[in-house]
Amino acid sequence: MNAKRLAEIINADFYAGVPDSQLRALCDYLMDKFGTDPKHHIIAANEGNACAIAAGYHLSTGKIPVVYMQNSGEGNIINPCASLLNPEVYAIPVIFIIGWRGEPGVHDEPQHIYQGKITLRLLDDMNIKNYIIGQDTSEHEVIDVMKKFREYLSCGESVAFVIRKGTLTYDVKMNYSNDYVMTREEIIRHIIAVSKDDPVISTTGKASRELFELRESHEHDFLTVGSMGHASSITLGVSLNKPDRKIWCIDGDGAAIMHMGALTVNGSVKPANMIHIIINNSSHESVGGLPTCAGRINLADIARACGYVHVFSVSDYDELDNVLNIAKKADGLTFIEAKSRIGARKDLGRPTTSAIENKEAFMKYLEG
Repeated sequence: MNAKRLAEIINADFYAGVPDSQLRALCDYLMDKFGTDPKHHIIAANEGNACAIAAGYHLSTGKIPVVYMQNSGEGNIINPCASLLNPEVYAIPVIFIIGWRGEPGVHDEPQHIYQGKITLRLLDDMNIKNYIIGQDTSEHEVIDVMKKFREYLSCGESVAFVIRKGTLTYDVKMNYSNDYVMTREEIIRHIIAVSKDDPVISTTGKASRELFELRESHEHDFLTVGSMGHASSITLGVSLNKPDRKIWCIDGDGAAIMHMGALTVNGSVKPANMIHIIINNSSHESVGGLPTCAGRINLADIARACGYVHVFSVSDYDELDNVLNIAKKADGLTFIEAKSRIGARKDLGRPTTSAIENKEAFMKYLEG
């Protein structure tokens, strides 16, 4: 189904959400039509944030907003759906468009499998009426469902379209870029050249895939293939319990922004052995490249204000090598922003070990 046609049937003029590769066509349509005009389209920090923005839009206009997301974001919307949007609370209607990763019977990555099984169940538990759109769903079916959905929306209920893999299309494919010089994979190569045998926790998406391919021995690394935004918090937990070892976190700007409150906790606890590196390409590259707000904020200043002891921002490899070596020797919580251009190898693979195997090898390595 054409994403533009779906948008026309829904007939909303405000969208907030977090990009998803399965909704790439919809994201391309929104960027082509609205860009990041905040009156019509906001790429949110996380899905709960998108719900709250949508609620504010409805309160101030009386119109129905749309929140788009991957199904992994359902966890982030449970609280606002239950305690803000719900008809028993404020009765604020929202149309959700949800990419269905891990759909039962459809091959997907391990972090999506269980989430895929419970996607519809979570919506049912939140009393969100939902309808699945697949490649064989006709336009007339969607029109009929939308008519029924409007009855629910008029009563302050929320509804959801759940989008199967390969369903949405759009004629224009948006391309994203920035002016930075370094690449993420090469940044990671420089990090592991300095970190050597130190434990590394990496964030979800292409960063963990590149780390896995760059290493010959994988027990040093915990690949946070799901749970976007929580890599630095995992690193904090490890750092506190392995105080005699340097613990490195390879994070992304989209992930760090998703749960930025973690920076305040890291900065207040101040583990002296933790090094937090955010590779900032100002985009959600792993799900299509849509921009994050990281290109318009100062991550280093935020980290400094949160209490990080040593703070650096670098944009070339000489600067990167210098601060990595300083961080390796420094005593005190360290933050490094490494500015990266958008892009990855077309032949980039995926981890060949299971999540359980990764966990067990990493725990055994930490014991050693």
